[in-house]
Amino acid sequence: MRRAFLKRVGEMIRQEQDTAFFTIDIGMWAIRDVLAEFPERCSNIGIYEDGLFSIAAGMARRGLIPTIFGIQPYLVERTLEQIKMDFAYQKLGVNIVGTGAAVDYSKYGYSHYCAEDVQLIKMIPSCEFIAPGSAKQFLQLFNQTYRNGHPTFFRVSDHPNIQYDPDVAFGKATVIQRGTKATVIAVSVMLDKVMQACKDKDVTVLYYTTLEPFDGETLAKEAPNGKILIVEPEYAGSLTYDVHQALSGRALQIENVAFPREIFRNYGTYDEKMEHYGLTVENIKQKLNQLGI
Repeated sequence: MRRAFLKRVGEMIRQEQDTAFFTIDIGMWAIRDVLAEFPERCSNIGIYEDGLFSIAAGMARRGLIPTIFGIQPYLVERTLEQIKMDFAYQKLGVNIVGTGAAVDYSKYGYSHYCAEDVQLIKMIPSCEFIAPGSAKQFLQLFNQTYRNGHPTFFRVSDHPNIQYDPDVAFGKATVIQRGTKATVIAVSVMLDKVMQACKDKDVTVLYYTTLEPFDGETLAKEAPNGKILIVEPEYAGSLTYDVHQALSGRALQIENVAFPREIFRNYGTYDEKMEHYGLTVENIKQKLNQLGI
């Protein structure tokens, strides 16, 4: 996804004079030609996320379209006040592309983890949150939104789906399969695992790459009953409020496969962490059993 994003940035800067790009000490070599050719609109500004957001807001106020690239916890947690006051309150647009989703940077420890990003951004009105599951989907969603005038966060991962890569549209869930016994919400890079667990199950599978705004209309239409399994590569409960709102008035039984709300103090590879915290095919099957499937 990162390579697809940086290639697209190069095209955007060369072809669209009202765009600007800033990297926060990451990905410089992949885009070094653009940084050298367009220093007035492209720069590696180093470790300065919170200040840069205010600068980018000023650019957006003057009609430019800024795109910022960095590591997810620093783009979300370090800059939260700037997101709230400089972009959301001022109704200004910016594209924030963050790498290191959840525990992607597993070897760097807790400072580089960000399983709380979805909940934090969803609590700020007017912000958008996009979590593609592949490079193709990133390009589809970026091209649909990068000029829409909203603070839009893109959560890119180094562990994309391989087997399932459907076309996606901003703000819309994709119906992967229909069934009668339950609804499984597969978020971003969890689609392959969900489909491996559900391929022989009589369940509906809805694939979400836009987490804010949440497509409650499709969920309400496609949920055959109140049995819901949310499989999300972020803290458990990140989408629970949206599900309740979409299915208001129905009796619900909701299960989660997600990261627990705790500080991650252990060490290991990405796969070892996914196994440890239960983001696995086997755990998805167990949760379906708890729903009576």
